[in-house]
Amino acid sequence: MFLNKWWQYLILATVVAVLAVASLIGLAAVLIYPDLPSLESLTDYRPKVPLRVYSEDGYLIGEFGEERRAVVKIEDVPLHMKQAILAAEDERFYQHGGVDTLGVLRAAFANLSAGGAKEGASTITMQVARNFFLSSEKTLKRKISEALLAIKIEHSLSKDRILELYINQIYLGQRAYGFAAASQVYYGKPLDKLNAAEFAMLAGLPKAPSRYNPFANLKRAEARQNYVLKRMRELKFLSESEYQASLKQELHFKASRQSRDLAADYVAEIVRQELYSRYQESIYSSGMKVVTTILKKNQLAANEAVLRGVLDYDKRHNYRGPEGLVHLAHGDQGSLEALMDDALDDVQEFGGLVPAVVLDASPKRIKAYRQNGHIEEITGDGLQLVARTLAEKAADKQKIKRGSIIRLYQANDGKWSVVQLPQVEAALVAADPQSGAIRALVGGFDFTRNKFNHATQAWRQPGSSFKPFIYSAALEKGLTAATVINDAPIVISAAETGSSEWTPQNFDGKFEGPMRMRTALTKSKNMVSIRILQNIGVPYAQDYIQRFGFSAKDHPPYLAMALGAGSVTPWQMVGAYSVFANGGYRVQPYLIAKITDAQGKLIEQAKPVSAGAGAEHVVDPRNTFIMTSILRDVARIGTAAKARELGRYDLAGKTGTTNNLVDAWFAGYNPTQVAVAWIGFDQPRTLGNQETGGHAALPMWISYMGKVLQGVPDEPYPVPPGVVQAKVNPLTGLRVDENESGLYEYFYQEFLPPLAHSGESNILDGEEPAIPPPGGGGGGVSPMLQDQLF
Repeated sequence: MFLNKWWQYLILATVVAVLAVASLIGLAAVLIYPDLPSLESLTDYRPKVPLRVYSEDGYLIGEFGEERRAVVKIEDVPLHMKQAILAAEDERFYQHGGVDTLGVLRAAFANLSAGGAKEGASTITMQVARNFFLSSEKTLKRKISEALLAIKIEHSLSKDRILELYINQIYLGQRAYGFAAASQVYYGKPLDKLNAAEFAMLAGLPKAPSRYNPFANLKRAEARQNYVLKRMRELKFLSESEYQASLKQELHFKASRQSRDLAADYVAEIVRQELYSRYQESIYSSGMKVVTTILKKNQLAANEAVLRGVLDYDKRHNYRGPEGLVHLAHGDQGSLEALMDDALDDVQEFGGLVPAVVLDASPKRIKAYRQNGHIEEITGDGLQLVARTLAEKAADKQKIKRGSIIRLYQANDGKWSVVQLPQVEAALVAADPQSGAIRALVGGFDFTRNKFNHATQAWRQPGSSFKPFIYSAALEKGLTAATVINDAPIVISAAETGSSEWTPQNFDGKFEGPMRMRTALTKSKNMVSIRILQNIGVPYAQDYIQRFGFSAKDHPPYLAMALGAGSVTPWQMVGAYSVFANGGYRVQPYLIAKITDAQGKLIEQAKPVSAGAGAEHVVDPRNTFIMTSILRDVARIGTAAKARELGRYDLAGKTGTTNNLVDAWFAGYNPTQVAVAWIGFDQPRTLGNQETGGHAALPMWISYMGKVLQGVPDEPYPVPPGVVQAKVNPLTGLRVDENESGLYEYFYQEFLPPLAHSGESNILDGEEPAIPPPGGGGGGVSPMLQDQLF
């Protein structure tokens, strides 16, 4: 009897509820439905897709926009992804008409049983309506509007289209909109590469992206993931074995929280600025895609080269001390970790240099705490930078002790070392010398810390790395690699300098007397460079260097131009040295290969002119061949002899060091790759004793070229027509007979020097030796050159 009455009450309550809902819907239809927004934004869906920048080989370098979004078609969404979403959000999606009445009743019963609002009843269609048209305010009118809009949407669009809109529009944390974008943000891979466990994690995010974000709270995210997996098993989307395997599946999240596959922030910013200048604010939402000329292998090599360059520089100089101090009382482990985590929250990581708190320090070991419970021990070579400061007599401000905030760096071999945030900056630019395509660009130690691009914006003196352009001009004027020039003191009048009298010096302070031009450039002799410029004339040289892309205004018409006293950027130097590498063609360095719109339609395609295929031939190939042969000597037996460790014979280049060791350069190449490395301070000051181009910049270049040329065979430089080889007396530069002793040298056919017994001279301006070379005899010939045949 009681049971029958219970059923009667239930039926009556249901009828009343249905009538109430029907009345409410009828009233809403009359009052609200006419004011519902048009569905045009759904039928003509144009999401705000950010500007994306890619490397030539398809790796994401950067994206710019308020929303991270990647649009995917419903047919390209993996089945398990769809099923995970339905299991988490709306299992009856394909059965209801926009509002799930059964779901509403089930949620109401669950909430009454729980004594509060524990379960929602929003369908996927209702969420689409809310995301596109409505606010998130919790009012009855908004809820009714949401339901009516859902019904309207269901009448206008197919189920698959509604699900596609949801998959692309829903917010999933970390500025990611849509599941395709979230897949890249959280896992660093596309949707079709995920497994069921990863799908479930993503499907759990729409309920509360900030709460279930695995980057913010992994335990909470895993609990939500397990719920989604359980629902997928209950709905038979997963078998029992698949369910169990997914529960045990270890998740591997993206190491970097930045949305990119390849670190090339300075490149991305160059592209952003260029596109903004053309298209203004629209670039941030129109979905443009830019493909650059960057190659991942090259960029990674450049990144590492610059980082190691600045860290190694710091190792050669003093440790400046810890960045702060945390007062660590001896308490329980949990409270200490919380204290250290809070302190480290305020210290930003730059360039992979991780902040840490010292737990214990001794001359042979440092024990340090990294955020989230990681403890590292640093010993041996890892303490090289701070070895002095670990001594008991170290200055207080440099002293490392318990609680000190320091920086750690983990090398590729997994070993940690103590480092410090560098004050010095560095840059490296590399290109294909045949086309001008930029293959790698690093504009500084860390873009987040210093957005000034030293590769393109830093106008610095090139020092001796500029000398090859003066020597090239001399070859065109009739001087030869065998012309003998006096390395002797010289005084330049105020009229010639434009300011005051100048007594230049060689970098090493030594004068070696007459020597061949080849020897002088190999040894980077300043006196010889100045005499060459005096001979060919400053106006001629100022005009000639424009063939390499330099502007005359950046190189004032004074003899100091011979020593690189003008201004250049690393980007400029890459283009200039490309002329030597490609046989005399002027190619324009370029970075943007093509631009497409959101639909993949081509907007712009680069049309570079290459060496031998449209590029202007600005320098005689005989000139570039002879210059390359000299610059190969620089890289084998001269100021850049350290490059020999690469074990190649096709490398050529020139070091550069400016007055007071303010800037250090190395610019070099082979036929397939040209690269320029620079290091210095933003506010120019000396780099310190011995910090020359060969010591501070060349190692970066070697590191880069060693990686990108690995496995690439040596490429010989063919002798161009019009170049002849002849044996010369190294002391006079005059030709000798084949049966006489001497060295072989390359010449233009028309500029062959006279025979030694002709009575003519091959000494510049007929100068007689003013200073005998060390050890007597008057040739100024390096012993290293005695066995060189050309």
